[in-house]
This record gives sequence, C-alpha cells and structure tokens, in this order.
Amino acid sequence: MKEKKSAGWQKIRGNLREWDKPALIALIKDLHDASPDNRDFLQARFQAEENEGAALENYRRRIVEQFFSGRDFAEPKLTEARKAIRDYRKATGNLTGTIDLMLTYVESGTKFTRQFGDIDAPFYDSLESMLRELSRLLLAEGCELYPRFRQRVQRLTSDAGNIGWGYGDALREYADMLEHKLANGEKPAP
Repeated sequence: MKEKKSAGWQKIRGNLREWDKPALIALIKDLHDASPDNRDFLQARFQAEENEGAALENYRRRIVEQFFSGRDFAEPKLTEARKAIRDYRKATGNLTGTIDLMLTYVESGTKFTRQFGDIDAPFYDSLESMLRELSRLLLAEGCELYPRFRQRVQRLTSDAGNIGWGYGDALREYADMLEHKLANGEKPAP
C-alpha cells in the first residue's frame, strides 16, 4: 500500500516540476476552494508567521464545536476534534499552539462532563490519552512552555473534581507530575 501511495506522489511531483508559477498558484487556489480543511490548512501554513493567533483560534473553534455543537446535548465528535489538532500541527509545526489546542481538547471534554453529566470510559480514555500526549510534549520538547500553561492545567484539576471513571484522579496525577518536574523551569533529566 505504501509503495502505491509513494508512486502516486512521485508522478504528481514529476508533473508539478514542469508547471510554471501561475499554474501552481491556480492549483493551490483550486485546492483552497475545494474543501474547508484545505482552506484551514493553507491559511494556517501561510498565516503562521504573520497572524498565528487567527489560525490558532480557527482550530480552537473547530475543537470546541465538536463538544458543543449548539444543541442541548449531542455526542461529542472526538475524532474530529483530534483531527483539528493534528491538522494544525501538520500545517504550522507550532509546538506552543499544538499544546494549547491539546489543552483546549481536555478543557472542553471536562466542561462537557460538568455540563451534561458522566459520560463513558472511551470518552475519558480519549481525554486521558490527550493528557498523556500533552505531558509527553511538554517534558520532551516544551519544558520552557509549562509556565504559559501552568494555570490552565491547575484549573483543570479543580474542574475535574470528582469526575468518575478515574478521570479526575488521572488528571491530578498528570498535573502533579508536570508541576513536580517543570514548575522550577528546569529541563527534566531523561
């Protein structure tokens, strides 16, 4: 399967090398107009340096909308919310924004539970998985970023309170671990 995919890209790449700049720009415009995901990706990629906040807010809105669709209660679309985080990271490569969006995901899930009541184990597993990845990124690549997110992480521990399925306990464990390893601003030992 990978060979087929790779061979397809090789053919496209070969064709693109023969195109002039106006034709490439027209193709990118067609891709931009073809789907909202393409449009968001291109805007994030090209706004990353100029107006990083607008791209980040666009992806944040996409995440929150998957939890709170405007109806009283609708099943959260966790896959779509996670996709928004992956798309942002792929488009921008921005670690700070990626961690911010991961935290938005966990905050939204916690708020959803507080608003609508206890959900189910797969829901909390997804939130915990995001916490694990967020913690891994902070410890491995973003130690210096922890102070920027510290207050939000600490607020989550009180917001999670007595949420069931072990979620509140897991959140406190991650928050305590981050606080212990990163609160002093030093890079943790490997």
